[in-house]
Amino acid sequence: MDFQGDNLALEILKWVGIVFAAGFVGYFGRYLSMILIGRVRRKRAQSIPPTEAAEEAEEITTTQELRPEVIKLELEKQKAKLEKKKAKAETKRAKKEQKG
Repeated sequence: MDFQGDNLALEILKWVGIVFAAGFVGYFGRYLSMILIGRVRRKRAQSIPPTEAAEEAEEITTTQELRPEVIKLELEKQKAKLEKKKAKAETKRAKKEQKG
């Protein structure tokens, strides 16, 4: 009986070690992949020049931002977006109440 207890303890320790090793490899593998992805994105951002259309759009937005009408229009857009989100949340909540 004592032999089985030692064997069981050894088996448990073996599996704990395997799980620990898998977690270690998984964590640092993910960390390394995030570093590599960041490097690739930075290289792409440096190598791709901005297009003329993007430059023109940037110029238009900078000149429009100075006018109060544009600011007022943006605020109205944001309010409409918030109202739409609230309405969606209300319908979702009402559906949950009907099911529950």
